[in-house]
Amino acid sequence: MSYLSYDMLDRVPLERDPFDYVVVPNFISREALAKIRPDFPQVPGVGSYPPSELKIAGHFAGLLDELNGERFRNVVESKFGIDLGRAPTMVTVRGHIGKRDGSIHTDSRTKIITVLLYFNDSWAPEGGRLRLLRNGTNLEDYAVEVPPLAGTLIVFRRADNSWHGHKLYEGARRAIQFNWVTGQDVVEREQARHRFANRLKKLTRIFARPRPVDATAA
Repeated sequence: MSYLSYDMLDRVPLERDPFDYVVVPNFISREALAKIRPDFPQVPGVGSYPPSELKIAGHFAGLLDELNGERFRNVVESKFGIDLGRAPTMVTVRGHIGKRDGSIHTDSRTKIITVLLYFNDSWAPEGGRLRLLRNGTNLEDYAVEVPPLAGTLIVFRRADNSWHGHKLYEGARRAIQFNWVTGQDVVEREQARHRFANRLKKLTRIFARPRPVDATAA
């Protein structure tokens, strides 16, 4: 089955202010979300996790396969006027964000196209809403603010001015980040970096747990 609404992406015009992007609400239909939602993997904490670090199965696995497929690539190529045929892809999954997330940045030069897909049933907080910005210093000077609602797609071309960020939020926030990148070495390096960082966080959580009190101690 197909999880993605390609016709909706076709119909949405490419925005060029302040950089090239599209935002497509309901890119994943309610029916498809109902199938994917139970298979969204358990993510142990803040940070980005490569699929190899998570239990990927069922319809969530099917969705990742479709994102890596030729049809989705062709639609993005057509929308942005770009050839991605030789560009490797990279995927990470997020389930939570913390106080260190959301700072203004442009993504690294090794990324060509960034794709974000959200999986949150509702979103009331002011924080955690991605803003596509007109500069690298002012979070209030934005072209669009996107709540991370389930099924919403953001695609943008990485550029020196592709500034984005969000206000502080700490808590659950489910998303897939999918990128076309400049080389396979980028995929290997970035995913190794995420694995190392996530193992450090796991060790920190283990050592931060309160130790049981010894009732026999004086």
